[in-house]
Amino acid sequence: MDEGSRNSRVILPAVRDPRLVSVRRGGSLTEADHRLLALWAATCAEHVLGLFEASDPGDDRPRAAIEAARAWARGEAGMMTTRAIGGHAMGAARPLRGAARFAAYSAGQAACVAHVPEHDLGAAAYAIKAAAAAAAQHRCREAGRVERDWQRQQIPARLRTLVLEDQSRRSSICWSVFED
Repeated sequence: MDEGSRNSRVILPAVRDPRLVSVRRGGSLTEADHRLLALWAATCAEHVLGLFEASDPGDDRPRAAIEAARAWARGEAGMMTTRAIGGHAMGAARPLRGAARFAAYSAGQAACVAHVPEHDLGAAAYAIKAAAAAAAQHRCREAGRVERDWQRQQIPARLRTLVLEDQSRRSSICWSVFED
């Protein structure tokens, strides 16, 4: 598996769920719920950010992406700017391997939620992959499950069913990280 160079194509489904398409673009996802998804994605990414920062403490692009996602959710940043900052975080990931790479991709995906709400699962999936990659080899699966379960506890209550259904629907294109 290529560990992220196809990140956008990997996590987005061929057939979009209209519940995860913003009202502005013809779906049924409200602006408020779109912003909650961005906050959840930022929380997932921040949970593993230290794995990137331990590898490259001088590169603030992933942290900036998480901050941009939160700023967008507060209405303090534009979508295009936030998406671009997410792209820079993913640029920080490209030369890396393992946990640091996945953590940077998670941050980039979190910022891209402003553009496409379905990037929320990209942020979550890459964070799970980061946690698993950081664990001892015999504990990778367990570490991934622990991260997934922690993330699920962070899902905003009114989005819980939607996110869990989406995880089930897209798990196969997200490296099966959401399966039990």
